[in-house]
Amino acid sequence: MSECTHDCSTCGADCASRSGEPQSLLEPQNASSNVKKVIAVVSGKGGVGKSLVTGLAAVLTQRVGKQAAILDADVTGPSIPKMFGVHERAMGSDEGILPVESRTGIRLMSINLLLENETDPVIWRGSLISGTVKQFWTDVCWGDVDCLYVDMPPGTGDVPLTVFQSLPVDGILIVATPQELVGMVVEKAVNMARMMNIPVLGLVENLSWIACPDCGKKIYPFGEGAAERVAKEQGIPLLARLPIDPALAKACDTGLIELFNENWLDPVLAAVEKG
Repeated sequence: MSECTHDCSTCGADCASRSGEPQSLLEPQNASSNVKKVIAVVSGKGGVGKSLVTGLAAVLTQRVGKQAAILDADVTGPSIPKMFGVHERAMGSDEGILPVESRTGIRLMSINLLLENETDPVIWRGSLISGTVKQFWTDVCWGDVDCLYVDMPPGTGDVPLTVFQSLPVDGILIVATPQELVGMVVEKAVNMARMMNIPVLGLVENLSWIACPDCGKKIYPFGEGAAERVAKEQGIPLLARLPIDPALAKACDTGLIELFNENWLDPVLAAVEKG
């Protein structure tokens, strides 16, 4: 076959460019994988709790008897293994890379599971990072998985674009905090999802409230109502509000997120199962 000259007037080949049909950029999953649903957890900025929501959603999915998995796409700032208390290195087989399982059987893949030392920095350019995220999909033997959660890096750059184009994402969860900036960052995430034709399952507000230690009353240190307003403006449901909870923070820091036993994210699980 001759090399394409990109001049259709001199070419007789029946290719995608001539037919006008857009070519799919989806990458095939590993031959040893059977992932039924892919949910991406995103935000327009960092430090809002994407990894927390990803971890808790996977814990709830596993708890109702379905197989959950987490693809940690935040290559330069991975936190999923620490939250689950997983420190062993991932192994390989003839079929590909084997994910590491948590205490309750959640399957995990993160760059930290491949590094010689967990604290080694990943000083890579965007193309290499994006290629690694693709390999977490194509080269990892996920097995039978009911829901694969993708913990995304912040923003709308290389990795989110790679995930949305290369993986069959069924929906996204947007995580934000109550500050006024939430309106802008949520709108960016919603607009990107819509441009990529991916459904937005809803919004999760993190650091929303704190319970008074004396009376149990909910206190909203950053104000109340911004999340409802932004969700309404964007036409998406406000699924849940996560509190500032020292016990939950300690559980994540000590690798015991699977001990989480509150119902704050039950609507998120319902949206994921429905989406």
